[in-house]
Amino acid sequence: MLFNSMRFLFFFIIVMGMYFAIPYRFRWILLLGASYYFYISWKPAYVILIIITTLITYYAGLRMAKIATKSKRKTVLILSLFFNLGCLFVFKYYNFFNDSLRVVLQHYNLFYGNPALNVLLPIGISFYTFKNLSYAIDVYRGDQPPEKHLGYYALYVAFFPQLLAGPIERAKRFLPQLIGKCDFDYWRVTNGLKLMLWGLFQKMVIADNLAPLVDAVYNDPTHHSGVGLVLATLFFAFQIYCDFAGYSDIAIGAAQVMGFTTMDNFNRPYFSKSIPEFWRRWHISLSTWFRDYLYISMGGNRVSIPRWYINLFVVLLICGLWHGANWTFIVWGGLHGLYLVFSAFTRDIREKIHKAMGLDRVPRLHNYFKVTVTFSLVCFAWIFFRANSISDALYIISHLFIGWGGLVVRTLKAAPFFGPLKFHLVVGVVSVGVLLLIHLSQEDNHFDQWLSEKRIGLRWAVYYSMVVAILLFGNFGTKEFIYFQF
Repeated sequence: MLFNSMRFLFFFIIVMGMYFAIPYRFRWILLLGASYYFYISWKPAYVILIIITTLITYYAGLRMAKIATKSKRKTVLILSLFFNLGCLFVFKYYNFFNDSLRVVLQHYNLFYGNPALNVLLPIGISFYTFKNLSYAIDVYRGDQPPEKHLGYYALYVAFFPQLLAGPIERAKRFLPQLIGKCDFDYWRVTNGLKLMLWGLFQKMVIADNLAPLVDAVYNDPTHHSGVGLVLATLFFAFQIYCDFAGYSDIAIGAAQVMGFTTMDNFNRPYFSKSIPEFWRRWHISLSTWFRDYLYISMGGNRVSIPRWYINLFVVLLICGLWHGANWTFIVWGGLHGLYLVFSAFTRDIREKIHKAMGLDRVPRLHNYFKVTVTFSLVCFAWIFFRANSISDALYIISHLFIGWGGLVVRTLKAAPFFGPLKFHLVVGVVSVGVLLLIHLSQEDNHFDQWLSEKRIGLRWAVYYSMVVAILLFGNFGTKEFIYFQF
């Protein structure tokens, strides 16, 4: 059941109607049932995995609260983490490591006959696994009291707006909201619906129209060079942003309609002036998860400088592996890890150069320069993220600057998105322009807050324009969200 489908629209309307009609004390039952039904619509058998991991983590939390000895609490924590990570490994990473080991051993003419597992990747497993992990660690640390209500905890794990692709909400933020009473509030509901509409526009109009342009080049890169490869990479940068930010806005908006406040997941990341700032703005729920539960546990920046650099690199390397069982994602994460290390290593040197060049006296120009450099580095890394293989990524990188100059016109004519995909090109480029204009004027406000401050005529013009654009140019329910594969 995709957010960008009519089936979800009817599902959401029915659930919301019942939600505000029934007494407060029964609402968690409705939401839990709706959440499991939402997941069953994908593959019924895998709901058992959610239930089992939920039960294991729930009882581990209760057990840790009853144990006074820290070493014994740690044993319970490790068992809980081992079970959750074990499930994630079996379903998501086993075949990857199995195949990689086979390739290595075959290189040395050693037989390896361990068969692959014929299982599908459960949608959303990386997201709800990280919810379980953060809860167990918080209980162990004493940052979160164990939730005694099994239904509440099960709802936290399976809450349908966030179930498939986040945001990765923390239990200490979500669980207390289940206790409070939430009446129907016109402004809260309408603001949530505005956010959902904005998310649908980003996904269905921008991301889904850029997708064919990107696929035409990245699925057959050896027939392209120069301008075509650069444009496809730029298009992918906005495709993945609008695809994932669109999902997050729909999820946050849907939760807001029901009275839940959830954490932000994106904050105009392509306006970042450095790679560290990019990671404070991109997939915020994941980056803060790695910060709180991995980076700090490794010592963070409270260690020697070489060890700090290693911590930065390892965390981003694992972040890349989290995104997918493929060497392309590992290289992408490692590349961002190198970016962070280089940024930290050269910070003082860069500041001296900037002062020597007088860039500090023209801050606006300096900021434009930093944004451009950061965006270029991010786009370069996206090549590995999107490429189907390492060899494809290396081909794309090696041909980025081939075909310019006198061959530009021929490259443009040969590019598929200047021919049969011209409609998607026009819609995609114009809608990206709209996105950038909104981001430029948005500053640090959420979209719904930014829009609420405008005059009523402009607000309704934006509403109608988004609805018309979705109806005319949107892709209804046939294009899954990119992050579903993670």
